[in-house]
Amino acid sequence: MVRIILGAIVGFIVWSILWVGSDAVLSALSPDWYGKHHKELETAVNNQTAFMSDSTILIIGLIRSVIFSIIAGFTAAAIAKENSKSTLATGILLLLFGIFIQSIFWNYAPLWYHVSFLVLLIPMTILGGKLKKI
Repeated sequence: MVRIILGAIVGFIVWSILWVGSDAVLSALSPDWYGKHHKELETAVNNQTAFMSDSTILIIGLIRSVIFSIIAGFTAAAIAKENSKSTLATGILLLLFGIFIQSIFWNYAPLWYHVSFLVLLIPMTILGGKLKKI
């Protein structure tokens, strides 16, 4: 049971580090596009002003989330030495935190993005766990 909990927590942390790290890398590599979009979004949220999201950046975000969820599930399964409970727990943690974060940005991205982002977290995390042969 301890391995399952540890696997879920580490999987969640891995996903979070990959998300924040890739955000920083993308902002550094493309300061005039990705970085500018990121800063304008942050300003809009802080000032509660209107903002128009770039669909390409949103699609990149969904792709990143899918890849990171698979990696998180794989990591959780590797640590837990089982690939069902740990990956489901990781997916649930990601979903709960994702709901919180998406609620903050609810007015700044279209509904299709929020729904897709949240709906894909658990299945992709479980898929990542299934890729790890126990």
